Amino acid sequence: MALPLEEIKKLIKESIPDASIEIKDLMGDNNHYAATIKSAKFNNISKIEQHKLVYKSLKGKMGNELHALSITTEGK
Repeated sequence: MALPLEEIKKLIKESIPDASIEIKDLMGDNNHYAATIKSAKFNNISKIEQHKLVYKSLKGKMGNELHALSITTEGK
């Protein structure tokens, strides 16, 4: 089962409320996405920690309903 783009945004916003999120469906299949996420929460933490915050916000859906997500993170 694929995960709709709007559901991904909703999950991230629940964990990172100040995030500005841009997501592209790479294959048109609701299963392969690229996301750019900007948040003040990312200031002064490593890229690895930034990505961990995003993956945690997806609540275990990565690898299940969500097959592939390329992540780019930036501080605000």
